[in-house]
Amino acid sequence: MKPLHIMGATVLAALAYLSLWPVEITPRAWTPPPLAQQAAPNQALKGIKRIGLNWGVGPEGISFDEAGRIYAGYADGRVVRLAADGLTHEELANTGGRPWGTFALADGSAVLVADAVKGLLRVTQGKVEVLATQADGVPFRLTDDVVQAKSGMVYFSDASSKYGLNKMMADVFEHGNHGRLISYDPQTKQAKTLVAGLHVANGVTLGPDEAYLLISETLQYRVMRYWLKGPKAGHYEPFLENLPGFPDNISYNGREGFWLALFAPRDALLDRMLPYPWLLKAVYRIPESMRPKAAKHARVLKLDVHGQVVADLQDATQGAYAPITSVRERGGALYFGSIEYPAIGRLPLP
Repeated sequence: MKPLHIMGATVLAALAYLSLWPVEITPRAWTPPPLAQQAAPNQALKGIKRIGLNWGVGPEGISFDEAGRIYAGYADGRVVRLAADGLTHEELANTGGRPWGTFALADGSAVLVADAVKGLLRVTQGKVEVLATQADGVPFRLTDDVVQAKSGMVYFSDASSKYGLNKMMADVFEHGNHGRLISYDPQTKQAKTLVAGLHVANGVTLGPDEAYLLISETLQYRVMRYWLKGPKAGHYEPFLENLPGFPDNISYNGREGFWLALFAPRDALLDRMLPYPWLLKAVYRIPESMRPKAAKHARVLKLDVHGQVVADLQDATQGAYAPITSVRERGGALYFGSIEYPAIGRLPLP
């Protein structure tokens, strides 16, 4: 009987730990919309070619200058410029943080960087200039993506003002609304919050005629639109909702639509837990190494300017280029970035 007593005590201790041990998160109950009917799985992304393989890990957000050179930030802090053919590269600078989103100036003289640790930066050859680390008195904790308008105004996202790079999963389990869409005026050198209360503010892009911004709200499975011009200026509204995965970076192709990266498919178990804060707390107490991991499923969506999905490209086979966190169209090809993969991806437009 003694082994049974020991087992019973162990089970009770584990249950008590999962139920009562204090945690830092304060989950908010949310019931996700039922997942709409999905496109059939495909392998349209299976032919992605790896560029700069093993030059660095995690080129999360990529951008181009006018000459077609590619810019990316890596997990070790380097901001790198690759030749247009992808055969050579040079280090511009090391931010000492984790550069995520990049926006290269047309002439390649500088690149704006959303650094998850350091804030909004301007990088030139051998130099890192800090532009902003807070907006309206609230510090950035997870600066994510950045874009610049023709006027010079910079728009970027802070995924979370509460949790930093080492605690990203805390926002997932809390379903936190600590994200912001922010503007930075190079003339006044001031950052201003445009929208607060976002559930992980992620990718940012300008739309046609720079009339509006699109921003991925990752934990709400949606893309939102913030109007910059016209009668709706300052208004914020859904652009596309109930996505089949976690939306990451988004980019405008300059013509008829947008490309949206999906970091991973929605998780049915997580969706079932989200309405129950006590359950989210219990699962968060489990060591991170023992929690289920996101599926390695490469997926990008093409959206038209009306917010309709017009293409769904995927690859869930072994060895897929995944997770995809950014996608841009240039010169008849798609280019992909990843927060984990040790290369940039390229694929002729399907």
